[in-house]
Amino acid sequence: MSSNPVAETVASLMPRARQELTELVAFKSVADFAQFPKSESEGAATWVADALRTEGFQDVSLLDTPDGTQSVYGYLPGPEGAKTVLLYAHYDVQPPLDEAAWVSPPFELTERDGRWYGRGAADCKGGVIMHLLALRALKANGGVPVHVKVIAEGSEEQGTGGLERYAEQHPELLAADTIVIGDAGNFRVGLPTVTSTLRGMTMMRVRIDTLEGNLHSGQFGGAAPDALAALIRVLDSLRAEDGSTTVDGLTADAQWDGLRYEDAQFRKDAKVLDGVELIGSGTVADRIWARPAVTVLGIDCPPVVGATPSVQASARALISLRVPPGVDAAGATKLLQAHLEAHTPWGARVDCEQIGQGQAFRADTSSPAYEAMATAMAVAYPGQEMSYAGQGGSIPLCNTLAALYPDAEILLIGLSEPEAQIHAVNESVSPEELERLSVAEALFLRNYAAH
Repeated sequence: MSSNPVAETVASLMPRARQELTELVAFKSVADFAQFPKSESEGAATWVADALRTEGFQDVSLLDTPDGTQSVYGYLPGPEGAKTVLLYAHYDVQPPLDEAAWVSPPFELTERDGRWYGRGAADCKGGVIMHLLALRALKANGGVPVHVKVIAEGSEEQGTGGLERYAEQHPELLAADTIVIGDAGNFRVGLPTVTSTLRGMTMMRVRIDTLEGNLHSGQFGGAAPDALAALIRVLDSLRAEDGSTTVDGLTADAQWDGLRYEDAQFRKDAKVLDGVELIGSGTVADRIWARPAVTVLGIDCPPVVGATPSVQASARALISLRVPPGVDAAGATKLLQAHLEAHTPWGARVDCEQIGQGQAFRADTSSPAYEAMATAMAVAYPGQEMSYAGQGGSIPLCNTLAALYPDAEILLIGLSEPEAQIHAVNESVSPEELERLSVAEALFLRNYAAH
């Protein structure tokens, strides 16, 4: 990479990038204001806005989106008649979970074993820095050859849809010829990857009630209907014996025809304990990229410590259902609710509340933008060819943008490779990936402008 002036510039900017990521990671920008102060998210939004202004962006705005959060927008004009590229990232992050399980504090960027640790380092504050690095490298080497719009979302991790609704209400704002979503990741460190599909998702709270109040388990247990037992039975009905997802009416037999994901590699990436089997059927890629997957995210019931001998009157769970391309998320939500209601035993009362939803996404990989990215990645990662992978996760904004701008090409790249452990404790980013992907994005913009 060293003979390339863009690569040399990015390499020289890495110490500054580390300092900036340190500043950005320090904001506890979790967009759940029942858990974290809104001022932390507002501070991160202001930081991003200031960074864009410093780079010469115009019309820099903090957009108040309908879910009560802010997205940051800026526009950097390019040469007259040039194409427009929208660069996306998000500055909000997942909660840190058990802070005691972090080796270093979650909101302090810490270098260890060649990686930078901190919540959001990869997902997706690192993505904000990647976009800045790419633009700085171009400015230092002849200028940015396209019009650039940047949008940094403030509530992506919450799935509350603020930016999607805002974009629908202001469709001209994010219009672009090509959109680069910086919120995906390489299949593994050093293997340049574009994500060509995303699963959609729906989130549902289910509550089961059986009694007016808890009862003594000795006096009433055995005949009194136990809400927690009913909930456990309902949740178990969502999986077959082998662990496959089984929602009545939802097909789960699609096959993935791209990059192979070997079982042994997946076990290592997922840190599956020795002797514990993988769940589901088909290849790993089928299971995580092409088929629906249900996960019980949480259960409200008494904790073991402090529990009393009681039959539970009420119990509640939060369920996530990921749906693959080709499956309508709204239809899947209806099927999930019908399944939960049908499988609730003993005539127990069941109440389902949908709290988030996003459609799946499939990109057109035959477009000129993909050619431009493949050429760029071959330079940024010498000796490697660009691969196509799916992503089991969801980025609902992708479908909103695809619907608003049907002619726009959408590419997904980013820093969330398996070692990054996004959404888990001890999240980290590979600075080498940050450097290489910033080079790739800069060269992509140059290639794309020349198409």
